[in-house]
Formats: sequence, structure tokens, C-alpha cells
Amino acid sequence: MDTVSLSVNGVSFTEAAVTKISEAAAAAAEAAAAADAPDDPFTGPIKALAPWNFTFLAVLMFVVTTLSLGENFLVMFVTFKYKQLRQPLNYIIVNLAIADFLVSLTGGFISFLTNARGYFFLGTWACVLEGFAVTFFGIVALWSLAVLSFERFFVICRPLGNIRLRGKHAMLGLIFVWTFSFIWTFPPVLGWNSYTVSKIGTTCEPNWYSTNMVDHSYIITFFITCFILPLGVIIFCYSKLLQKLKKVSHGRLATARKPERQVTRMVVAMIVAFMVGWTPYAAFSIVVTACPTIQLDPRVGAIPAFFSKTATVYNPVIYVFMNKQVVCVCVCVCVCVCVCDVNPNNKLMSLTVVSQHIRFLHKVPRKCLIQLFTGKGTIPESHLNQTSERPGITAESQTGEMSAIAARIPEGGLRSGEDPPSDCSSFPQLPIPENKVCPM
Repeated sequence: MDTVSLSVNGVSFTEAAVTKISEAAAAAAEAAAAADAPDDPFTGPIKALAPWNFTFLAVLMFVVTTLSLGENFLVMFVTFKYKQLRQPLNYIIVNLAIADFLVSLTGGFISFLTNARGYFFLGTWACVLEGFAVTFFGIVALWSLAVLSFERFFVICRPLGNIRLRGKHAMLGLIFVWTFSFIWTFPPVLGWNSYTVSKIGTTCEPNWYSTNMVDHSYIITFFITCFILPLGVIIFCYSKLLQKLKKVSHGRLATARKPERQVTRMVVAMIVAFMVGWTPYAAFSIVVTACPTIQLDPRVGAIPAFFSKTATVYNPVIYVFMNKQVVCVCVCVCVCVCVCDVNPNNKLMSLTVVSQHIRFLHKVPRKCLIQLFTGKGTIPESHLNQTSERPGITAESQTGEMSAIAARIPEGGLRSGEDPPSDCSSFPQLPIPENKVCPM
């Protein structure tokens, strides 16, 4: 068989050799093109990131999601179980717990699964649904914090005089939160911006990186309505609240100013928690929108989104578990104290009674403890002193510090010539309306 030879610079090549060289060159070109092409987050993980990065994020989201689901479910459970907690000022607290629970159930759980696989394996439509759900429930939680601050301002400062916060007012607040949040999170589904996969490839979010001016207009509007506006409401309401407390407690003894200091610390914690949870996310969105071509490490771009998800863990701690009333019933539920035997009507006990229950546990024999924790035993009345030496503790724990403070503030503040109370124990003697039970 004749072979065709090709001579290049005095070097002869057969036809087979030329074919092999051309195939090798084509394969090299394809490999180079594949290396330069962006990774598809729906088909595989980002090659530039080591697998341990996704493993770390999966573990982080598992811990955050587990804690958040447990805490927020406990809040919803005790509120459903004890009707005394179902007060108008607690509606927004339960709403916050529901929103945080849903954020963890959708975003947290899906984020754990996708990071465990290393990419968003659920597909494009699942990405849109996950991005919308996380953004929607997150904004519901964020605006719940703003409405909560306004309701506390309404109760303490009484801007409308004798008009009190009632159930219908609290329900209007809930309707506003869900409707307003839906209005500003659904447009990307309709085409004003879009929900797309993040740079790290395991979560979905609004398209911050778009160069389209229409998409930019949505991001700016979203930033104003869902961050600047609620932050302004929170700062205004809590600053007015602190001014009112400072004015009323002026001239009192140090013991009488203790509630003011407690509320001040909690207000500072609330504002700091809000800023820590949402400022990185908001700042990141504005920076990327202003400079859509900015080159960021995918891990850096993922930090704000994952950081905001941690708010679902510390929100219940700050806004719920600092409430003596809720802590009381949570102790009864978690420590398995035999509430049904001591209190068959399922009524709330004071912290004093609960602490007496707990102090009693180490004094009883092990057999009695087993009967107590299994619900087969009762706590003898002889071991419990139902009459507290400080009746103010019981009254205040039944309502919370904020409601007690609200009851102490007259319509026009502290009247001239009126002797300020010299002891906190005298405060609970004032009537506390039922609709002023407050989570603080």
C-alpha cells in the first residue's frame, strides 16, 4: 500500500502521523476551552474550590438549621399550649418564630443538602423557588422586628393616648408584614430581576451581578424598602422608648431604675443583632450592584448570605427567651416538671414557683424523681411555699418587664409633686391590663 508523506522543513510525516497530530491539537483546544468556560452549578461543583469548603458549609448549615428549628418550634409549641401567652403583643413574636422556622426549613435544609453534594443539584426551577422562599420569609422576619419595635413604642409611649394595642391591631400588623414582604420579593419571579444561583453554586438569591439597569432599579428599591426603612423604624421607636423610660425613671432610686437598665441592654442587643445579621448582606448587594464586574472569591460572596441565616438562631434568644414568662413555661416543658399535677388548669406559674420545683428535685428520692418525670407522681404541697416573700416577682413574671413598665407610666409621664416609688416591689400593685402582656 502506498503511503502519502508530507515534508515540512525537511522532516517527512506520514498521513497517519498528521492525523494524530491534528487530533491531539483539537483535544488540547477543547480542554483549554473547557477550562476557560464557567462551571455549571447545576451539573457539578466549582472546580476552583476544594471539597472541604462545601463540607464545612454543610456542617455549618446543619448546626444552624437544627438549632433554629428547635428553638422556633419550642416558641410556637409553648404559645399554642399556653393560652396566656397568646396576647396581642406576642402575635408578632410568634410570627417572627414562624418566619425563622420557615427560613430554616427551606433555605437551611436545602443549603445543607446542596453543600453536601457540592452543587445545586435540584435544578433551575428549584433554585427559583428556594431563592424566593428564603428571601420572602427572611424579609417577613426582618419586618417583624420592625413591627415589634413599633408595637412596643405604641404601648410604652402611648402616642394615641388611651388607645391600647388590641388583637385586631396586632392582626393588622401581621397582614402588613406578609403583604409588604410579598410585594417586594415576588417581582423577580415575574421578570423584574431574577432569582439565580450564587457564585458559590449551592444557594440561590436575587441576581446582584446583572448589568441591566432594570435589574439595578429592583435591587436599589429592594434595599430601601427591605433594609433602610425597617432599620429606620427600629432606631426611631427604640430611641423614643428609651427617652420615655429615662424621663419617667428620673430621680428614682437605683433599684427603681433597674427595669430601665434591663430594657436599655435589650434594646441595644436588638439593634446590634439586626445590624450584624443584615448589614453585611445589604452592603454586599449594593457593592455588587454598583460594580457588577467585580471579581470576588466565591467564598467571600457566600459569607453575607450564610451570615444572615444565623439570625434565625439568635432571634429567639433575644426576643423570646429573655422573656420571664416564656422561660417559665419552657422550663416546665424541657425539664419535664410535672405541671399537669401541680397546675391541672394549664395556667402559667411564676418563676418563683418553677424555681421551687427545680430546687425540690435534688431533695426527693430517685424513685420519686422517676415518678415525677414520667408524670405518675405529684409534688407535695408541703415542699412548695406558694406564698412568695416578694409578691412583685410573681406579678411581674406573669407579664414581663415591658408590660410592667407600661403599667407604671402615667398618661402624661410622672406628675409633678408625685412621690416616685422607692422600691420595685410597689410597682406590681398597679393594675396591669391583660392586653399589655409583652415578651420583654
